[in-house]
Amino acid sequence: MSENNNIIELKNISKSFGKKIILDNMNYKIVKGKTTILMGLSGTGKSVTLKIILGLIKEDSGEVFYKNNNISNLSKNERKNILKDFGMVFQNGALFDSLTMFENVAFPLRNEKKYSEKEIEEKVLNILDLVGLQGGENKLPAELSGGMIKRVGLARALVYNPEVMLYDEPTTGLDPVMSDVIENLIENMQEKYSHTNIIISHSVKSSFRLGDYIAFLYKGKILEYGTPEEISKSTNPILQQFLKGSSKGPIKLTGDIL
Repeated sequence: MSENNNIIELKNISKSFGKKIILDNMNYKIVKGKTTILMGLSGTGKSVTLKIILGLIKEDSGEVFYKNNNISNLSKNERKNILKDFGMVFQNGALFDSLTMFENVAFPLRNEKKYSEKEIEEKVLNILDLVGLQGGENKLPAELSGGMIKRVGLARALVYNPEVMLYDEPTTGLDPVMSDVIENLIENMQEKYSHTNIIISHSVKSSFRLGDYIAFLYKGKILEYGTPEEISKSTNPILQQFLKGSSKGPIKLTGDIL
C-alpha cells in the first residue's frame, strides 16, 4: 500500500494517565477515502486515539501526521485550521440541550462567522433532509429519540462537508432497526462525499459491514490490521476470542478488561 494513500498516520504514539499506560508506542494508518474500524476491549484507548488525532489530548510521545505533514506540535490556531477538515460524531450525540435541532446543526457554521443566515439555513435544511429529519427543526434534544439524537449529531458533523469523519460508537444504545438506519446513513454519506471514515466500534457485525479496513487495539498497540476478510481469517487467539465474544481464551477479566 502506497504511503500516499494514508491521509492520517500515528507513529510511535504513547499516552499514559498517571501510572496507567493507555497507548504504548502505537502505530496506526488511515487510508484516504476508505472506512477504517478501530475495535478493541472497553478502556483500551480507542477514544483516546481519536482525541489525539483531533488534538484534544496531547500524546506523551510520538507523532501525528495529516496529509504527510506532522501536526503534533502545531499552535492552537494552526490546529484549529486543520480541524476544519474533520467532523466528529460523539457517542452520546453531545448536543446542546438548550438549542433546537436546527440551531445545533447550524452551530459550527455560525461559529465560522463567514456564512449569511440564508446560506446557513440552506445548508442546515439540506443536511437534515439527507439524514431524514426534515420537519423537526424546532425540536429540542429532550424531545428526540436516541436515534434522532444520533442523526442530529451526524448532521452537525457533516454540515460543512469535512474530509475526515470520526465516529465514536455510532450505534451504541440503539435497537437493531435504528442501528441499521445509522449504518445505512454512514454508508450513504461515505458514498456521496467520499469521506475518510474512522469508526470506533465494539460490534463485530457492524465492523465487518462498514469497514474497508479493521484495526484491533489491544494493550496499547494495534495487534492486528487488515481487510475484514483478513481479520476473519486471523489465527491470533486474542483476536479470535474477541470476534467470538467468548469469555474463554487468553483475554482475562483482570487487567485486560477495564
